Amino acid sequence: MKVVFMGTPDFAVPTLKALIEKHEVLAVISQPDKPKGRGKKLQPTPVKIAAEEAAGIPVYQPEKIKDEAFIATLKNIKADVFVVVAYGQILPQAVLDMPKYGCINVHGSLLPKYRGAAPIQWAIINGEKVTGVTIMYMEKGLDTGDMLLKREIPITPDDTYGSLHDKMAPVGAQALIEVLDMLENGTVSPEKQDDSISSYVSVINKSQGAIDWNGDAADIVNLVHGLDPVPGAYSFLNGEMIKIWDAQLLEGFDGKAGSVVYTDKKKGFAVAAGKGAVLVKQMQAKGGKRMASADYMRGHEIKTGDMFEKE
Repeated sequence: MKVVFMGTPDFAVPTLKALIEKHEVLAVISQPDKPKGRGKKLQPTPVKIAAEEAAGIPVYQPEKIKDEAFIATLKNIKADVFVVVAYGQILPQAVLDMPKYGCINVHGSLLPKYRGAAPIQWAIINGEKVTGVTIMYMEKGLDTGDMLLKREIPITPDDTYGSLHDKMAPVGAQALIEVLDMLENGTVSPEKQDDSISSYVSVINKSQGAIDWNGDAADIVNLVHGLDPVPGAYSFLNGEMIKIWDAQLLEGFDGKAGSVVYTDKKKGFAVAAGKGAVLVKQMQAKGGKRMASADYMRGHEIKTGDMFEKE
């Protein structure tokens, strides 16, 4: 099958590689390169890097995919299907209607739940036990198209956004290949989404990482895991921002919300929440590196009664 692939971040790369192995990828569309780091050097997207490594696949990076000149270019490529994975731009109707087999999307949730941005992070933050990927037709609405295939993935207590992302990406790639086979064979069975049980999730911003210690300890642990490795959960100790990277529930300790209620030279320290306590296993001080809390405590005193604050 002749394919145009649209994607930008790391999550999209396994699908692109799977397509290159089994189908004819005529072109790759990705977001424009963005400046990064202290030198503000333009950084190519992970998808662009993967496409260039494959060699021979033209890469397009339009500022706006709805630009009429680019739509004409896309039409001239004459692909059978467009595959979209976390591309980052909304496709206009002219593009959605273009390919013979339509536009197929790999979405990181079990639709209709968690339509929209950051579904992997929100599934962890909200304490879900199971998530997955959905292969779907794209239409004008945001993640509202007919579903073609689902694959479930369990969320373990230790899963972070990073670890779950890495589990889901190859599952999505394999599911997409299965769907393309079904499209070619005429065996695909589209399923309408039930809008009454749908939910939308927003992009995560840095301010959402501020820990409210008045909440439930389980919710705080979920927040920490859901924001690891980006953008990170954080709190303030003696006016200094501390990022908290790994945490777990600690039974048998309570106290004033935000107060340190337990310290251990090997395990780290625990902070009381409105309900329960959170053992902080990894942390990062401003300007420092991510490290085990026990290692940080060898050079910085953290004692029972110290107070962590939201701001």
